[in-house]
Parts: sequence; C-alpha cells; structure tokens
Amino acid sequence: MFSHFRGFRGFAAATIIILAGVTGAEAQQSAGLPIASAPIVAGGEARAPYAWTDFCKRSPSECAVDSREAESVELTPKLWKLIVASNVKANRDIEAITDQDHWGVVDRWDIPTDGKGDCEDYVLLKRQRLAEAGVPRRAMRVTVVIDEENAGHAVLMIRTDRGDFILDNKRNAILPWSQTGYTYVKRESQARTGWASLGGLSTATVASLR
Repeated sequence: MFSHFRGFRGFAAATIIILAGVTGAEAQQSAGLPIASAPIVAGGEARAPYAWTDFCKRSPSECAVDSREAESVELTPKLWKLIVASNVKANRDIEAITDQDHWGVVDRWDIPTDGKGDCEDYVLLKRQRLAEAGVPRRAMRVTVVIDEENAGHAVLMIRTDRGDFILDNKRNAILPWSQTGYTYVKRESQARTGWASLGGLSTATVASLR
C-alpha cells in the first residue's frame, strides 16, 4: 500500500488529525474512491507567474522538483480521505483576503502562517500539509486557471492513477480537472523548476457540494 510514497511516516497521525474537521456531506465524498478519468496533458514550457518566482526566491524548497519522486500517486481510500479532509480544513482555517488588503501589493504568494490569504496561499498551505503527511510534492502542482468570472485563479492539482483532481478554495468538493468549469492555462512543471503550458483547455461545469 502507498507503494509510490517515499517517507510516509506520520501518515496515520496526520489523517486522524485532519479528518476531525470533516462532517456531513464532506465526509460522504471522502468515502470510497472517485470515478477514474483521463489526466490533463501538459504541453511545452510556459512563463512562470512573477509572484511565484518571488516566492521561490524566499522559499526555494517549496518550488524545487525532486525527480526521484513519483509523478503521480496511487489513490487509495485512505489517501482520498486525507486529501478531502486537507482541502476542507485549509478552506476553513484561512480567512480569504486580497493581496492588496493583506500586503499592500497586487500579487504576493506565501504560506499563510497568519491565517489569511488568497487563492495561491490556500494552494501552498494545502501542498505543504499534504507533503508533511508524506504525499510527494512532485505529484502536487500549483495550477493557474481562468475561473467562471473570467478571472485568474490558482488551484492545487494532485496527479493520481485515477486522474488529476483539483483542490480549490472555492469549494470543498474535489473534482476531476475536466469537471470544474475552468479554463486551464498552466501548471508547475514536473520535470524541473518552472512551468508547463496546459493550452487553455476549457471544461464543463459540474454542480458540486460547497
């Protein structure tokens, strides 16, 4: 079990702690496994967001790519529960605030240690927590999309043997990338520190639990 994971120490303890915050409809989604779907296909290189480059200068370990890690993970029921619970907990823990109101700048990426942040900060926190629980960073990519309001938005894409799933601060339900209603612009590369194009793929919107 978890044959794709390296150093999966602390997984059980992290699962218990995070699952404590999941109730009702959210717990229903965590039961079993989602239906498998086709993964998204990345293209050539893409320009990295400026604020990501700035973040990487301050926190290089958060952006490094370890080619020894797996590019995707085996999605077991236990791991699925952990992912769902992590998404719910981070969405509850962080107070949404714009970078302008938070930092006095248009765009800044950071791990929200003060409990406040915007979409990129939710993503970075979720990845940090899941990495600490043993999920390989290389399988978790920061992804830039165009949302339903035609605005730029960041989500966390987790690549699995059942497809690519999206952790989003706009919803607690985790959907396959193709059912979010978003247009996919680019994501962090899995080959090196940098970004890969997703070609502007548009997807259909599926009603989901908040």
